[in-house]
Amino acid sequence: MAELAVDGDDLVLRLSRIERVEGIHGDLRVPRSSLRGIEVLDDAHAAADFGLKVGTRIPGVVEVGSIHGGGKRVFAVVHRETPRGLRVELEGNSYDEWIVGCANPEEVAAQLAPEA
Repeated sequence: MAELAVDGDDLVLRLSRIERVEGIHGDLRVPRSSLRGIEVLDDAHAAADFGLKVGTRIPGVVEVGSIHGGGKRVFAVVHRETPRGLRVELEGNSYDEWIVGCANPEEVAAQLAPEA
């Protein structure tokens, strides 16, 4: 299961071994300063349902991979077990957003938010 975490000055999206295969991608890492917003999603599958996808997609079951469309590039990792999740908005990186399914998105969002 994918995990969002803060590692020093970086925001990291750690993928499981199977997610690396499904998404044709390794872990993602960006400077925490590039974080522009975090949004809790009640339906992370719907948020990842657009554009051209490179990776694995079975609607409503699994969305893992890169999505290109609407003038942005998104990396999504959402599974049936984690239909709720987060939209992590980024600036100045290879991806404009990460959409990540997680069991308790409110808790994860609080951990990722920049400290005041």
